[in-house]
Amino acid sequence: MEQKLLEKFAELFGDKKDVAVYFAPGRVNLIGEHTDYNGGHVFPCALTIGTYMAVRKRSDRKLCFYSMNFDSLGVIEDSLDDLTPKADGEWTNYPKGVIWAFEGRGMKLSCGLDIALYGNIPNGSGLSSSASLEVVTGYMLKDQFGFKVTNQEIALIGQYSENNFNGCNCGIMDQFASAMGKADNAIFLDCNTLDFEYAPIKLEGAKIVVTNSLVKHSLVTSAYNDRRNESAAALADLQQVVGINSLGDLTEEEFEKYKSAIKDEVSCRRAKHAVYENQRTIKAVAALKENDLETFGKLMNASHVSLRDDYETSCEECDILVEEAWKVAGVIGSRITGGGFGGCTVSIVKDEAVEEFKAALTKAYEEKVHKTPEFYVVSIGNGPSRLV
Repeated sequence: MEQKLLEKFAELFGDKKDVAVYFAPGRVNLIGEHTDYNGGHVFPCALTIGTYMAVRKRSDRKLCFYSMNFDSLGVIEDSLDDLTPKADGEWTNYPKGVIWAFEGRGMKLSCGLDIALYGNIPNGSGLSSSASLEVVTGYMLKDQFGFKVTNQEIALIGQYSENNFNGCNCGIMDQFASAMGKADNAIFLDCNTLDFEYAPIKLEGAKIVVTNSLVKHSLVTSAYNDRRNESAAALADLQQVVGINSLGDLTEEEFEKYKSAIKDEVSCRRAKHAVYENQRTIKAVAALKENDLETFGKLMNASHVSLRDDYETSCEECDILVEEAWKVAGVIGSRITGGGFGGCTVSIVKDEAVEEFKAALTKAYEEKVHKTPEFYVVSIGNGPSRLV
């Protein structure tokens, strides 16, 4: 992959001399959705697919961006002296936002950059192509300019830039999973404190299968920010009657005791999801440690129902994929993953049932949606790195 990118870089910018290549992974979240900004727990893992970035310093302050994924846009030019989000800036607003956030912390770039990208995360799939792009940019800046930042700080900078430069009020999970990924491990992260532990994923006799609905989502323009605001309204109401800092502080029993304080019925359902999903995530990780895949799968299924009914971030196409997955005997659990409103489902499928799973979902999806879903039997990979 890096050789193809280097060849394209040379074609665009003259040669490959002094060009460095970096990689940062996408992620899939096994359970714990929309809990990150609600002060709860998440359980994502980094993937072996992600974003590749070739870069070389310039002698001026110009920024030149090119993506092999958006070849028709050509090279998009900008400047370090005008780090503002632009409507016609397309995908470049993500790396520019990270540069802006670095500079806002006093880490000034001494020169411009030529940047060429290739991502093998399907765009709009909910596997965190934007977070992967933010993390690879931060890791590149650290390496190229000698900035003293940890990978965890790169994750926080990526989240800050997406919130404040790109206008998507996302939580920390996606950037944290990309920046802190560890092969064959998921990350059990408390988003309230950023305390985390690596949990080995030992799926003996089973695989993680991601299914792409081909329904692209755009979280900046979707109802994502509405969900966050509705959750915040519920929290404010609850804080009138119980001393909590976030919805993640409540158990299911405490929520049921105090939920009548929430004035709006929709906000109440959003809060119910946040509280119950956080507890499901804690229980799921405990089950995994006990090698109890059956319980883990049941919690995944319950997560989908809650996302569909209480948080309303699923969609008809993802519901079809999940409901068809539940019919396959070898499926341990299946749910929508990511921010929602499209994107992918994640399933744990017994080895001997993977082909049946693909065939059954393809048949049903083609009949009901008139599209052919894409399947990725995923491997869990490491965080960002320099390749060349």
